[in-house]
Order: sequence, then structure tokens, then C-alpha cells
Amino acid sequence: MDPRERIEELVRELDRHDRLYHQLAAPEISDWAYDQLFRELQSLEAAHPDLVRADSPTRRVGMAPVPELAPFVREVPMLSLQNGYRREEGDPDAKEGAFTDILAWALGSLQPDGKRRGGMQGQLRDDPVLGAADLRAVAYTVEPKLDGLAMELVYEDRTFVRGGTRGDGTTGEDVTHNLRMLPSIPRRLPDDAPSHLTVRGEVLFDLPGFERMNTEREARGEKRFENPRNAAAGTMRQLDPGQVVGRPLQFFAHSAGVMGEKPASHHALLTDFARWGFRVHPLVRVCPDLDAALVAVADIEAARPDLDVEIDGAVLKVDATALQDALGFVTRSPRWALAFKYPPARVRTRLEGVLFSVGRTGVVTPVAQLAPVRVGGVTVRNASLFNEHQLTRALALRQGDLVEIERAGDVIPHVRGAIDEAERGERTPWTYPLTCPACGAALEREFADADKPDAVTIRCPDTLACPAQARGALKHYASRGCMDIEGLGEKLVDQLVSSGLARRPSEIYALTVAQLAGLDRMGETSARNLVGGIEASRARPLDRALLALGIPQVGESTARDLARHFGDLDALMAADLTALVGDARGPKPISGIGELVAASILRFFATPAAQDEIAALRAAGVAFTPVPRVVSGGAFAGRTFVLTGTLPTLARDDAKARILAAGGKVSGSVSKKTSVVVVGAEAGSKLDTARELGIEIWDEERLLRELGVGL
Repeated sequence: MDPRERIEELVRELDRHDRLYHQLAAPEISDWAYDQLFRELQSLEAAHPDLVRADSPTRRVGMAPVPELAPFVREVPMLSLQNGYRREEGDPDAKEGAFTDILAWALGSLQPDGKRRGGMQGQLRDDPVLGAADLRAVAYTVEPKLDGLAMELVYEDRTFVRGGTRGDGTTGEDVTHNLRMLPSIPRRLPDDAPSHLTVRGEVLFDLPGFERMNTEREARGEKRFENPRNAAAGTMRQLDPGQVVGRPLQFFAHSAGVMGEKPASHHALLTDFARWGFRVHPLVRVCPDLDAALVAVADIEAARPDLDVEIDGAVLKVDATALQDALGFVTRSPRWALAFKYPPARVRTRLEGVLFSVGRTGVVTPVAQLAPVRVGGVTVRNASLFNEHQLTRALALRQGDLVEIERAGDVIPHVRGAIDEAERGERTPWTYPLTCPACGAALEREFADADKPDAVTIRCPDTLACPAQARGALKHYASRGCMDIEGLGEKLVDQLVSSGLARRPSEIYALTVAQLAGLDRMGETSARNLVGGIEASRARPLDRALLALGIPQVGESTARDLARHFGDLDALMAADLTALVGDARGPKPISGIGELVAASILRFFATPAAQDEIAALRAAGVAFTPVPRVVSGGAFAGRTFVLTGTLPTLARDDAKARILAAGGKVSGSVSKKTSVVVVGAEAGSKLDTARELGIEIWDEERLLRELGVGL
């Protein structure tokens, strides 16, 4: 057979088997037989590289990493949906029970006089064709609200060409290289699909597969992914598509952005999607009227605990396309759709123990150890108890209690309370330890507010001898936002501390290739790379070095403000309270730093242990590289800028640095507090918002002129 014809035949055959396996769960051939077809295609493409198709199944593997994520600019904005919430029993706003928000959305808000006003029904009264439509009687589609990463796929000539994240609705991140790795995304559509089509949906983890992946990661000594949605978002933003291969990610289609003439109904569109090879969630329901839609919403919630993907609600849509068009949009949301949120998932399990964890600053935090239980799409084994007050008073937990666990979206699971059981009174109450569980030092209590019993911080004071604080300090110091030492991860830090090779950040600069190569899972190449990363960290700028020091109350933003105000470390260490917060007669020298934060900074630099560590870091060659000072009262003092689009000559970071140096602030979003929006090519929705709010708009030339450049 001619190589071109055979390649075409193999691509069609492999695409068919991909759909049978990944979308319909009905494979016709064994994995071995599939691999034989795949290898044959690889051999033919290697022999005839000019015949390799852009949509070839082999393009899913072996792709080179991209240098960075490019912007993904969509043709039609991806709008957000109006939200409604399931009202629980006893909620004062639940005038008509759990579905109050749905009825208000569809038919109008219930007023004190018992009459309905507004809602979609009110929008139709003046429509000459649809004014008589009864929104209680029209058809709706009800879909599970998938809790994943919003994505758009672009098909040209029915071939998948690119895809990107939601971003701000107009511009997202181009992640085409990773989307090509997902078997659930069709590479080519059948002939009855539109030639030009954009498909919108969610990328999310298959939950059983997510658990298997975590088990495999643990077996390799790697850290578990705790949250399916965050893990999906992080995976899809990888630069190397090889990191995506094999991860159990799925794409579910739910709407179209661009497709020419749309079908007469939303459920017809979803039927087309399924016929063209996309996954559509099997719980989607077409309901003849609003009452049936409410039943479907309740049915999806009842099925939620047993689903193999994570959901956090249901989406209701008016089914008829003509009626959708008549209802139109409000602000940035369609009137004809509602995202109805369910309450956080809750389950009961047994409290098996309490682990007292010591953080990098010595704070001792109780963590509930639970009998493993699935909640909100993941298996939960631990839950934060926050502090002593929560453990011993608010929850008053006892050993062996049956407890209720709640997990809402990205929130860490927490214990809502203990279930009252007949034998509970005989159990021993949990109490806080008197000594540090990591080093045995006597714990100390710090009272932030005598009137607030939950404001007590229990801390280990032995910062030098406590191994838990040493591990936390090293992990924090090496993290990406601080000194960014690639390769110095959690497992290696544990080895450095337990072996005594390094307990303080300053000690890592004395590590040798020979010492590192002798550690578990470290070879000479890895050791050399790590030593190179440690060497590079010596030159990090002052703001990142300040954050790496772990000064209590000082986060990324405060560290940056301190660096830009003082310029170098010596000036900051010499500062007093007035230098940090000013006095009553003048403006604050550093916005956002009050007396509590200032006191924490002064207390840190006055500590002998901190002074010794800074001296040791300097002796090891850490430069605490000074940064340009932001002059108080500069040309842009008191003004807030937003940058959008690509400027002709200035990189985004360069423009930001120039604005900051002139005393201005740079924000990521446009609001009434914004002074100026600086726009470049392909400016997004921020430009539209600026025009709506009447905010001053500059181009790069105006920005440079105001800065006094080129005059």
C-alpha cells in the first residue's frame, strides 16, 4: 500500500480506537494490538516525515517543551455565569426552600407583597414574538457543574489547531501542546461538523485515576496532589508536554464559542458534540419544564458522591436557541443560564488521632488524623484543627470521636464538629502538649489579644535546635518565590537536616558535590546541578532575599515594598518604628505597613539568631542584591496603573519597574481606584472596563513621555 494511504488509514483507525477507549469505555482491541498499530504509524512517519499529519496520534508524545505560555486570544469572549445557591433548612433567605435562587432567576424575585418582579420572565414582556412565553413551561437543559479548568478548543478545517485557558475571558494562556496529549480531545472532526468551530468545556481529573496516580507518586517517594482541580490547572500549564502524558485528565464539552449557525436547541448542540467525538457528561438532562429541571438539579446532587469527576453544582440553561437570543445578556453573563451551587460536601468519619505539627516559625498546629474517607472528590486522611481553642473548646474533641468533615472546592478539609454518641462522655479529651513534639523544648504562649481566647499562639522557642523549624526554614528559603533553588525539594531537605549537613540556610552554601552525591536518590549530575542552583541564588534581589529570611508578618508584597523603599538591607536593619510607619504629622512612608507588622520586623532584626544568620549568609556570598529605591513623591506618586496588551518596545516587567520607580503602583485589575490604563497591541477586556469607568488611557509613547524619557 502507498505510504500516504496507509498513514491516513492508521490515523483513522487509531482515532476510532481512542474514541472507543477514552470516550465510550468500549474498547474493541487489546492494548497490545493498539500498540502494534501505533508503532507501525511511528515507523512510517519516521521514514516519510513529509507525510506526518498535524493531527497524528503520534503528536501526543515526544513533543518538545515550549519556552513559555503564549497568549490565547479568543474570537468571542468567554462569559461567566450568574450564580445561585442551594438554600439550607433554616436559611432566612430561603423563602421557597432550597430552590429559591432558581425560581428568582427564572420567574423573578419574590417581593414582600408576594408578587414576582424581574427575573428572565420580566425581560420577555416587551418582546413582540416571545412576550407570552411562560418560563415555567419552556424546556431547560440541566448539566453537572464540572469543577475543572475552563478551556476552549479551536478547530480549523475540522482539525484541532490550538486551545487555551479562560484567563480574563478574552485572553488566556495557549496550552495547545498539552491539550494534544489528552486522548479525550478529538484531533479531527467528521465531515458534518462545521469547518470552523470553537468548543468550550472543562479539563479535570478522573477521580479514580487521580487516586491511582497519587498512590504511584507516593510509591516513588513523591508528594501527593491534594486537590484535583489545582492539580489539573498546574498540569495544563506545564511547559513540557511530557509531564501531561499518562495523567488521567478528561475534557468534557459543554458549549460553543464560534460555529456559524447554531442548532435550534442547546441539547441538540450537545448531541452534535457527542456525535463528533467529544465527551458530554452522561448526567445532562433535557427537561420539558421548570419543575422537571428542579427535579434534575436534585437528582444530580444526590448522585454527586458517586461520580468519577468532581462537581460543585448544576448549570441550568434555557434550551431553545431562539429564546436564549431573546433573553440576551446582562453585563458579562447570559440571562438564560444559571450556575446553581451545592453546599460543600460533608461526610462522617472517625478521628483516629491528633498530630501536632511544628511549622518553620515554631508555631504548633493540631492536625486531625482521620480514618480515610472520600469527600468532595478526594480521599481525606488529615484535616486542620487550626489552634488550641478550636481543638479543646470550640470543637472539644475527644479521642475516637465520630466527626463531620467538610471540604469546599480549593479549601483544605476541616472538621465541623463531633457527632454526639452515647459513649462520647467516657472518652479522653484532647489537650495540647507542654513540650515541642519535634525537639522537646518547653512550649511558649503568645497572647495577641487577651479578650480573644482563639488568639493564643503556641510556639517552640528553640529556633536553632528544633529540626522541624530547620526543615521548614530550608524549604521556605529554597522555594520558587524566595531564592528559587531548583532541586532542593522536600525529600532532600529532610535528608540534609537529619544527616546534619545543613540546618540553616547559610549552611547550604558550604555543601559540596561529593556530599550531595552520597545522599539517597542523588547522583553526581543531580548534585552538580544543585550546587549550580545554590550558587545562582547568591545574587537574588533584596525583595526575594527578605522573603526568604522568613520574617513574621512579611509576605511577598510587604518584602517588595520594603526593598523598594529602603533599597538595601543595611538601611532596612537600621530603621526604627518611625522609619517604617512614619509619624502623625506626615503620610505613611510605606503603604500597607502598620504598627503590628513594623513591630514584627523590628523584633526580628533585633534577635541575635537572625543577626547571626544574616552575617553567615553574607559571609557565604549572599549579596542581598540592592534594588532601585522608589522615590517618595515621584512623578507617579499616589497613582495606580494597569498594564494590558503587548507594548511596542517595553517588556511588561520593564514597564512595571519604571512605574514603580516613579512612585506609582501597578495593579492586575481595573477598578474605580485605577488612575491610568496603559494599553498595547491585543489589549483585552481591561481596556473595555477602563472605557466604561472613564479611566485615563495611555499608550507606551505617553507613558515614556510622562516618565521624562526621550524628551
